[in-house]
Amino acid sequence: MANHPSAAKRARQSLKRRLENRYYARTARNAVRKLREIEEKEKAAEMLPRVSAMLDKLAKRSVIHKNKASNLKSGLQKHVNSL
Repeated sequence: MANHPSAAKRARQSLKRRLENRYYARTARNAVRKLREIEEKEKAAEMLPRVSAMLDKLAKRSVIHKNKASNLKSGLQKHVNSL
């Protein structure tokens, strides 16, 4: 365990941030899966901007890498366009 109060606080903060990041990453991953399962172009086109925004926010907060967010968004856009 931490020997200094500031180190203990950092440990608490890290745990809280890790749990939040896991939640947001999991939520975005599920949204990507749902979008890939959609077969109707109108529904998919409506959902795409929301999923893209989620991915951008995760990249901005360094939960996922910015290139990963870009690659996911590109793949989703191709999926929507192919419908």
